[in-house]
Amino acid sequence: MANILKYNPKGVTEETLINLYLQMLKPRLIEEKMLVLLRQGKISKWFSGIGQEAISVGVTSALKKEEYILPMHRNLGVFTTREIPLHRLFSQWQGKMNGFTKGRDRSFHFGTQEFNIIGMISHLGPQLGVADGIALANKLKKNNHACAVFTGDGGTSEGDFHEALNVAAVWNLPVIFCVENNGYGLSTPTSEQYKCDHIADKGVGYGIESHVINGNNILEIYTEVSKIASDIRKNHRPILLEFKTFRMRGHEEASGTKYVPEDLMNLWSKKDPLKNYEAYLLSRQILTDDLVINYTKEIKKEINVSLKTAFEEDQIVPNLSTELNDVYKNYHQEIIEPSNNKTSIRLVDAISEGLKASMERYDNLVIMGQDIAEYGGVFKITDGFVKEFGKERVRNTPICESAIVSAAYGASINGMKAVMEMQFADFVSSGFNPIVNLLAKSNYRWNQNADVVVRMPCGAGVGAGPFHSQTNEAWFTKTPGLKVVYPSFPADAKGLLCASINDPNPVLFFEHKALYRSIYQDVSEDYFTIEIGKASLLKEGNDITIITYGAGVHWALDTLKTHPNISADLIDLRTLQPLDEVAIFSSVRKTGKVIVLQEDSLFGSMSSDVSALITENCFEFLDAPVKRVASIETPIPFQGELEKQYLPKHRFAFELKTLIDY
Repeated sequence: MANILKYNPKGVTEETLINLYLQMLKPRLIEEKMLVLLRQGKISKWFSGIGQEAISVGVTSALKKEEYILPMHRNLGVFTTREIPLHRLFSQWQGKMNGFTKGRDRSFHFGTQEFNIIGMISHLGPQLGVADGIALANKLKKNNHACAVFTGDGGTSEGDFHEALNVAAVWNLPVIFCVENNGYGLSTPTSEQYKCDHIADKGVGYGIESHVINGNNILEIYTEVSKIASDIRKNHRPILLEFKTFRMRGHEEASGTKYVPEDLMNLWSKKDPLKNYEAYLLSRQILTDDLVINYTKEIKKEINVSLKTAFEEDQIVPNLSTELNDVYKNYHQEIIEPSNNKTSIRLVDAISEGLKASMERYDNLVIMGQDIAEYGGVFKITDGFVKEFGKERVRNTPICESAIVSAAYGASINGMKAVMEMQFADFVSSGFNPIVNLLAKSNYRWNQNADVVVRMPCGAGVGAGPFHSQTNEAWFTKTPGLKVVYPSFPADAKGLLCASINDPNPVLFFEHKALYRSIYQDVSEDYFTIEIGKASLLKEGNDITIITYGAGVHWALDTLKTHPNISADLIDLRTLQPLDEVAIFSSVRKTGKVIVLQEDSLFGSMSSDVSALITENCFEFLDAPVKRVASIETPIPFQGELEKQYLPKHRFAFELKTLIDY
């Protein structure tokens, strides 16, 4: 085949020219073997990158091995260029223990710190924000590292693309956004995905330098990306690269390519990056036919030997204990007792103190959120933090919850701790995907912890209406891998926030806005922690068990104060996930009656699960049905009387007395 691509080898050594060829040859031969195995039924699925190898190989070769790269499922060349042993790759694809996910995730949905590769999730867009976080950590560490992240033409239609590029631009992050424009998002052509001439044109809107690169020309890719990476290591800024290429096979093999015009397929087949480059090297006598044959034989032998190793590896035998224990990163909580040096402060002050004490304790802790810097946050919790810790660690963010959650995760991957403030817990819906699909699943999927706390100002009682009043903890208690903390008192808020920041697992930290400035308590001025997963028994009695959290604790205390004849155990859960089942069951077995009070609406809520657990584990001790008291099944209204009707506070006493009299 005569080469039809124009190559410029200026500044590239002959050794590098040959190495780039070998790095493209290996993934091509692996792919050809995988397609045979797929037809034989020995693998279940395959996303082919045939025809796109030059991009993966060129970009990866241009980066240093210690620099992070975030590939997608058509970037086999990233993994092979980083020299991951083939038998481990094959074990991963076969769902064997010697892979990277213990059989829990497939194909390229994995990462590895050993090779500085961060794997994708199927939602595509969030990994762009993860790259922002990694680049931010690089910038704060001043290590002069670049970072590269891949997405496809289809992924640029997602909001995460906009958010990630905007954040990277505003923060001057040293990250290379690599868009593989292969003409189709599954079957949807680019003409139905965007209106501009080039995806690179979008960089103008973000104030980002951008380039269009021939995605089939390995030398153009390698030399251009090498120059860009070298430059942004010194002059921090993001770069958007659009690689023009083509997908020669289906989105995955089952999809086929019938929707692609035949003449278009024929045109791009002539631009094959491997065959053209091979012809070029042969014409320059850098390669010979004998060398091509020998290289091919060597790689095929390596493939076959590695496949044999992977196929012979034992199948995974399910172990329930292992599965459950890997949901969270194993962590021994250090409990630091509070000192007697105490001051009466509000809950809002306690949260501020806990955050400040943690910033002093961890110089790798960064906090991010809308208006949290000079303004101090809408609730003034971070007021004065910029003066003490600087804007590098106290970072105002654009209004883009998804990208900032993803960036917090990326910072954690790169050795930082991150606290992200949702301005209101209601706004978390805009960052829901990376919380439940990145943070929650990370340790289970590929043994990577997510050292992230998401602060959640929540709750009604302040006339804020449907968009600023939700207490939406049940969205997250359902998701394995997340911890959910919900303090009711200032001391608990400070101690649990410090403990949450210590914890290497992702924590959703709920803070009730109506309690911020209404609840005072004597709180230790020094740093201390409270055990996550441990409930607090506020009152002891024999008639009934009251289980609640958040504002419900104070409603229950008010009710008991006005009904001193009621003898009740009052349990403040404090942590909703993991739940202190021991405290709950112990009390219920003593009193025989239980009422669960919450601010959230009833169906599918925290109280539903608490009730079910009690029924399943304490049924023989119950003298009455478990009673749940919650808000009515509507969104939260703004007007005072409507909000009062919505909340269960004024219905609780009646339900409590009715259950006692049962």
